[in-house]
Amino acid sequence: MKLAYWMYMGPAHIGTLRVVSSFKNMHALMHAPLGDDYFNVMNSMLERERDFTPVTTSVVNRHVLAQGSQERVLDNIQRKDREEDPDLIVVTPTCTSSILQEDLKNFIERASLASNSDVLLADVNHYRINEFQAVDKTLQQIVEHYCNPTTVNKVTKTEKPSVNLIGFVALGFHANHDYQELQRILKSLNIHINLILPEKCEAAQLKTLPNAWFNIVPYREVGLMTAKYLEKKWGMPYVSTIPLGLVETGKWIKNIETLLNKQLPAKQKVNFTSYIQKQTFYISQAAWFSRSIDCQNLTGKRAVVFGDATHVAAITKILAREMGIFVACAGTYCLHDALWFTEQTQGFCNEIIITNDNAQVSEMIERIEPTAIFGTQMERHVGKRLNIPCGVISAPVHIQNFSLGYRPFLGYEGANQLADIVYNSFTLGMEDHLLEMFGGHDTKKSPVNLEDRFVWNKEAQTELENIPGFVRKKVQKNTENYATELGLKIINLDTFYSAKESLESKSF
Repeated sequence: MKLAYWMYMGPAHIGTLRVVSSFKNMHALMHAPLGDDYFNVMNSMLERERDFTPVTTSVVNRHVLAQGSQERVLDNIQRKDREEDPDLIVVTPTCTSSILQEDLKNFIERASLASNSDVLLADVNHYRINEFQAVDKTLQQIVEHYCNPTTVNKVTKTEKPSVNLIGFVALGFHANHDYQELQRILKSLNIHINLILPEKCEAAQLKTLPNAWFNIVPYREVGLMTAKYLEKKWGMPYVSTIPLGLVETGKWIKNIETLLNKQLPAKQKVNFTSYIQKQTFYISQAAWFSRSIDCQNLTGKRAVVFGDATHVAAITKILAREMGIFVACAGTYCLHDALWFTEQTQGFCNEIIITNDNAQVSEMIERIEPTAIFGTQMERHVGKRLNIPCGVISAPVHIQNFSLGYRPFLGYEGANQLADIVYNSFTLGMEDHLLEMFGGHDTKKSPVNLEDRFVWNKEAQTELENIPGFVRKKVQKNTENYATELGLKIINLDTFYSAKESLESKSF
């Protein structure tokens, strides 16, 4: 087993807890040792919720291991039933407690008979799936429990066009702002929101899911299993286009138009083309910015994009198609969605990497030496070490991703936010360059890591340290390559200048 100090995705039980804590009046019981109970702290700190996180740990300790945990689990379920009176209690083990191989399903069947709340065992394999897969599976399981042909007797479609927004869970990357932006767009299109799932949704409301005309799933990682279940059981179509960036948002609206026109009478058919054009060219600033001199100055710049499947696939297209930026490499840590990701990014980038090993991503960035990085918080740290600016565009989430101000990534306002992130990320490097050139107040002269196989004399080393930080490593590498060609082991000032002249002559 490989010891990791950074994980892009958590274990499966984190995904289950994210879903349950998103619903209103549901409670999660985690069967785990104390080391696995960090979700409450993480959720309280990041989500800034006023209420307590509805998660209780049924602690597995040495006494439980000796005597068995059946009575402990039953007591905790019944206690929460009395104290909280939730609609549903979801019991989930963790990887650690799964080692005990206890028959939790039998425990839950016994607890159901003695409690007013519904009790459900999270049906996920904690050894085989990750956080995102568990989010998707748990949401589908809860929906299937309350919204199936045996619990829903009659489906009454809403009189006016309506949709369910599926996939907005706790600890989502800018999720709260994203659904507000989609609500704004749908309201402008005269489309009613039936349910936002699972964000503060109650168990009883799940029975009304089939009343909507169709479903919208804006994130690849969560909601697709639920949408496919509703399509299979209730014949509800769904839109899974990711409305991220101007082109894809327009395509998303046209897909909605197509589904509406299949259900509307001939005289009520809709056409959203004029709305898309107005939003794109007059309301959103992103389209104007893409034609401005500021954006044209970014043409041909090299970027690396890495993160989840949804945001990386969409942002790779935005950089290449809408902003003219060369994407040297696009990658994702969602190994389970490798095929879809490859299909989406093929042709928009020079290289594709699919890995959950942060060291491999770091090596790739060092090799490519991009002008800017768009990735997770881990890539931000890598960029800081290499003096490469980085814009954070993907989970894992950080306190920075729960801003008090309005910062969606989806829709037309999201396109504006992304344009800012891209422009600021590239110009930040230029700003550092100017600070170092003109001796800014926060200038730091960082030490140069010189390779052992070369000896840099004092004058050459001083000259190298005067090179701006964000290109210093590249200059050092070019000089050492030049010295290798000449068979030199000692690099002096003449060698340094000769390498520079040689490189300039090759560029013409």
